[in-house]
Amino acid sequence: MRIRNTGGGRAKRAATAATAALALSLTAACGGGGDEDKSDGTGGEDVKATVELPDLKGETIQVAAVWTGPEQKNFETALKEFEKRTGATVEFVPTGDNVATFIGSKIEGGAPPDVAMLPQVGVLQQFADKGWLKPLDDNAQKQLDENYSDGWKDLGQVDGKQYGVYFKAANKSLMWYNTAAFETAGASEPKDWKGFLDAAQLVADSGVEPVSVGGADGWTLTDWFENVYLSQAGPEMYDKLAAHEIKWTDPSVEKALTTLGELFGKDQLLSGGSSGALQTPFPESVTKTFSDTEAPDAAVVYEGDFVGVTIKNDTESKIGSDAKVFPFPAVGDGDSPVVTGGDAAVVLKDSKAAHAMMTFLASTDSARIMAEQGGFLSPNKGLDTAAYPTEVQGEIAQALIDAGDDFRFDMSDQAPAAFGGTKGEGEWKALQDFLKNPDDVEGAMQALEKSAAKAFGN
Repeated sequence: MRIRNTGGGRAKRAATAATAALALSLTAACGGGGDEDKSDGTGGEDVKATVELPDLKGETIQVAAVWTGPEQKNFETALKEFEKRTGATVEFVPTGDNVATFIGSKIEGGAPPDVAMLPQVGVLQQFADKGWLKPLDDNAQKQLDENYSDGWKDLGQVDGKQYGVYFKAANKSLMWYNTAAFETAGASEPKDWKGFLDAAQLVADSGVEPVSVGGADGWTLTDWFENVYLSQAGPEMYDKLAAHEIKWTDPSVEKALTTLGELFGKDQLLSGGSSGALQTPFPESVTKTFSDTEAPDAAVVYEGDFVGVTIKNDTESKIGSDAKVFPFPAVGDGDSPVVTGGDAAVVLKDSKAAHAMMTFLASTDSARIMAEQGGFLSPNKGLDTAAYPTEVQGEIAQALIDAGDDFRFDMSDQAPAAFGGTKGEGEWKALQDFLKNPDDVEGAMQALEKSAAKAFGN
């Protein structure tokens, strides 16, 4: 295998919500019974080619992405297939959390990677405005038109030109729980926010710290806020706040932060308390919940479907038996929220190899390799969901496909990177400060608005 690691993580439009359908699908998929692997999860064996790729022998192509650990390893399996079919050498370039800063510095230094995965829609918009991105060629566009709904295509467009292919999607409205911890406490899957807090208290009373929060990674806190806000304030207000058409000092923001403070403000409900949560990176928030199936350090962790890859690779827990999932609970009179995210592949070098890579990434070939390894969700509607290794993952993927264009994209990922996607700055920093002092709702709103106004230029 020639893949080498060479060093170094606005939506055009928002779509409508599909809360009820997704929630029902997740409940059916995850509510009971075992969920054994349907494949060996190795990925990439005897892939039946659905797309023709050119001969690229002697060429080297760099692909940059935020992924590390198991996610990087799984992606490299797909890149290996590209090498096998084209003869090219692929170098994986990890970007670190500050994707925009990393890629921007490479471009300004005259040495950009050929293809990059951008986890923020706002960054894709900014890069296109700067003239750094190359539109898709006809072959990649053909694959995109065949395999993607208009909603996902629109997210990769700027001023009518198609730049992005959403290779990886995420359902970021899932609660993953340790079944043994819930059973011991006598807790059941909650349907609403009050029920969630009550279940957390039952777990705490049983002697297990309830909720594991990966607060060392500020992006997890933006996801917490977005789910509460979408459910409580509703889709129209969500769209306005995402576009900064209303200020972060709006009463709806105050209400959401106050609601989130009902969890963040009670140390007994957080694994390690708020100080411990601030020191816990996302991967550790998962392993704390599932490393010990009988006596875990925490009972439940919130995050997207990608939690599954950490459970599978870094714990002994089995999804569907030791680890189950329920939709993010409805807040107030709202529905259970559905927030999605994703990583868009873009071309930074206008070369035959780069465009071939984009064609491959837009095809069902690459999607299948990634899906069968687990911990991955594809918006590619041409992919047979039987490729996913577990029924839980297949049902989550099918629900996303069935939603069509009806979804809400991650709010922070729609914002300029300085506000929604930079470590130690903007929304990440303001919400970490809020986790540290959840009583200071006013201070959090002021910090959020100051940063947002600067980043949006209004």
